[in-house]
Amino acid sequence: MGKESKNKLKGSLSKYIKVPIYFNILWIIVAIIALSIDVKVGALIAAMEIIYIVASLIVYVKFKPNIMKTLVEFGAEYSQVQRQMLHEMEVPYGLLEESGKILWTNEKMDELFNGKSVRNKIVSAVFDDFKPEYLEFDDEGKKEFQIKTEDKVFRVILREFKMNKKNEDSSLAQLTENNVGLISMYMLDETTVQRLTKENKEEKLVIGHIYIDNYDEVLQSIEETRRTVLVALIDRKINKYFAQYDGIVKKLENDKYFVAFKTKYISKMQTNKFSVLDEVKTVNIGNGLPITISIGIGMSGSGLIDSYDLAGTAIDMALGRGGDQAVLKDGNKIYYYGGKTKSVVKNTKVKSRVKATAFRDLIETKETIYIMGHHIGDNDSFGASIGFYKVAKTIGKEAHIVIGEVSSSVVPLVEMFKQQDSYEEDMFVSGTEATFKIGKNDALIIVDCGRAAYTEHPELVRRAQCVMVFDHHRQSTDVIDNAQLSYIELSSSSTCEMVVEIIQYIPETVKLTKMEAEAIYGGIMIDTNNFTNRTGVRTFEAAAYLKKNGADITNVRRMFRDNLDDYKAKATAIQNTEIFKDEYAISVCSAKDVSSPTVVGAQAANELLNVKNVKASFVCTPYNDQIYISARSIDKVNVQLIMEEFGGGGHMNLAGAQVKDKSLGEVVQLIKNVISKKIEEGEM
Repeated sequence: MGKESKNKLKGSLSKYIKVPIYFNILWIIVAIIALSIDVKVGALIAAMEIIYIVASLIVYVKFKPNIMKTLVEFGAEYSQVQRQMLHEMEVPYGLLEESGKILWTNEKMDELFNGKSVRNKIVSAVFDDFKPEYLEFDDEGKKEFQIKTEDKVFRVILREFKMNKKNEDSSLAQLTENNVGLISMYMLDETTVQRLTKENKEEKLVIGHIYIDNYDEVLQSIEETRRTVLVALIDRKINKYFAQYDGIVKKLENDKYFVAFKTKYISKMQTNKFSVLDEVKTVNIGNGLPITISIGIGMSGSGLIDSYDLAGTAIDMALGRGGDQAVLKDGNKIYYYGGKTKSVVKNTKVKSRVKATAFRDLIETKETIYIMGHHIGDNDSFGASIGFYKVAKTIGKEAHIVIGEVSSSVVPLVEMFKQQDSYEEDMFVSGTEATFKIGKNDALIIVDCGRAAYTEHPELVRRAQCVMVFDHHRQSTDVIDNAQLSYIELSSSSTCEMVVEIIQYIPETVKLTKMEAEAIYGGIMIDTNNFTNRTGVRTFEAAAYLKKNGADITNVRRMFRDNLDDYKAKATAIQNTEIFKDEYAISVCSAKDVSSPTVVGAQAANELLNVKNVKASFVCTPYNDQIYISARSIDKVNVQLIMEEFGGGGHMNLAGAQVKDKSLGEVVQLIKNVISKKIEEGEM
């Protein structure tokens, strides 16, 4: 005969039921104590205690089955309510094994699959966006992420829990084997929230500026009677383009526009790469120059004022990069479009005069002037430094040129200045020395470079309280943005040309010595490749001014002659050139036994442009654990855009970059990949 199962009470409920028994023990002790004091009183208490014990036992035995039955029924009903609540919960809910196997789902989860059960399936196979790493938990035991079904977006919350011993006998514990952990999965529908968030973002206003790059030059190229018609056609092109995007265009000045439109249209403009840039160029009623515009767009600001400021920064960058392009500043992100034409050459020197006056007024208040160029200084960087040094000394300021490693053609110039008794011994200082000495009332002039990381000593840029930048390269994303004075003139052939113009507008008469004039002249000659590249009227005017100040052209040319090893290295680089896609020359220049490898590489890139059908040349030079890329082009190919892919920059037809942590073969292959990508995107 099997043993009859007994229901037992446990825990707090059991203790509560047994309280009378504990009191019986207490009263027995009281009765014993009373008997020892007074027999009659003790006997009375004992009799009452016996009656109480008998009554308690009768009640306990008689009502226990009913109590147990009620408790069992309550537990069953409570468990049923829990299961029903989970099953009918309005949030899709499920239980998973640690392996990702779905053990149980409620009705709402099944509704996602048209009522079909997905139990015993792997969750990553059910939801395409579900990644295996979502099942890996940290100490918190919780994961949140987003997944998408056909037309809905869910925020998924996973919680990890283990089945303990108290639940071993429950039906739920039977779902797993060997006490495997379970994962609860909640799916919160955020489709509406996502849609409203997207709509709210798309309805925000985007602020923009539009400038006509060559307004004065174009108007001067046609007769006066046609100018009104030309301006009207330009206005019509701009208004028509933004009208299709429900945009508002307001003309502020003859060559400046303000535009506003909704964020949802920006993706379409990006897709067509701001086609208005090319559409405006088609306006031609006899004007000798094609019309180009620059666009600066600001978005994702905290408010309209912030977006307006972003747009202002964007248009400055577009103009600083040569114009004929659109710059989109999306918060901290910057996107460039266009920029395929050459910078507009400005014949007027008004800007030079204004900058020269501002420069003169600024350094007048400073004690010591430090002048610094880019790393591995070339002739343009050195010549410009000499020019500004002379200006500072003429005004009566103490001045120093920060110099480090320089190209081979600059070394003899440095030695010539050091040997002259007319110059102070501390004319040239190291970057470390300048960083230690520079004070709050000193100024730092940066020449031929607009990026702190490319200067001779970047730490000096961070230490300087007053920074002035003079450069002729297109601006990049990491441009020095805290300069008190910034003069970026893309139409200048070189920084030396800019210095010559500034010298002529300084109130004090700056008298250049023969050696100083030759140093500055050499910078112009090198950057223009003997006056064959990027030269304009102002370039030859600057050269004429230097000639008047004693520059001996023959002597300058003698300084820049190559030694035999450099000439051989350049010839070898040209001989080993690979022609990629029939139009792009790619080569490698060896740094072995070469006095200035980067200069030789640049010279080889210049020479390769003389080869028929070559549109652009790229020469890679391994030097100082880096790969230096010299890029050159003719006319339509914008090598600056290619070099920006490597973190470099420059001009449309002359650019460069420095690549770290990559082999020579990898860099060459990357150049090919970038060229192919630009061709596919229609940018080359």
